[in-house]
Amino acid sequence: MTRKKVKLEYITNDSARRATFKKRKRGLMKKASELSILCEIDACVILSSPYDYELEVWPSPSEVQRVLAHFKNMPEMEQNRKMVNQESFLRQRIAKGNEQLKKQRKDNRVKEITRVMFQSLTGKDLLNLNIVDLNDLGWIIDQNLKEINKRIESLKKPAFDTVDDIQMQQWLVDLVNPSEQVGFAGDGMMLPFGDANQNAFWPNAFFP
Repeated sequence: MTRKKVKLEYITNDSARRATFKKRKRGLMKKASELSILCEIDACVILSSPYDYELEVWPSPSEVQRVLAHFKNMPEMEQNRKMVNQESFLRQRIAKGNEQLKKQRKDNRVKEITRVMFQSLTGKDLLNLNIVDLNDLGWIIDQNLKEINKRIESLKKPAFDTVDDIQMQQWLVDLVNPSEQVGFAGDGMMLPFGDANQNAFWPNAFFP
């Protein structure tokens, strides 16, 4: 059974709030212990609550003092480099949530317009689309055409992995076809490379 997602807001009911505090406190201590063991790091927890007169610490008061002393001896810039408070933490969460929402909206829009594109191919008219929808539809069609053309060009390319293989193929064609004139100089001879010959043996891509 899927556990219900807890809404992050203040719990107004006193007994429910107290029960949640005790449960989450045990979970926090457990996570801190696991993090310290698994990653072999120094960690401590200090809790101040209205339910206890004294501070609650983990793992022990002496260990907490040692970790805090180590923190205070660090340069101020190092102390503040990754420090967050409740406000900055919530700002980071909100910014991350907004980015995820923006991405999801874009994905949904692409799926929506793609569905419209396929429906139009079956004969459905586009009279109910506004200018924004038509612009988005044009963009989707352009992207699909680019992918199709890219696929076509990749299928047209010979199945050779290297430039040497391609040049070897052309050399074999010239060798078995004596009707082609292959030369390097002379007024009546055709040069197999250079700008004057579009069927150059070495295209300009290799010899600019």
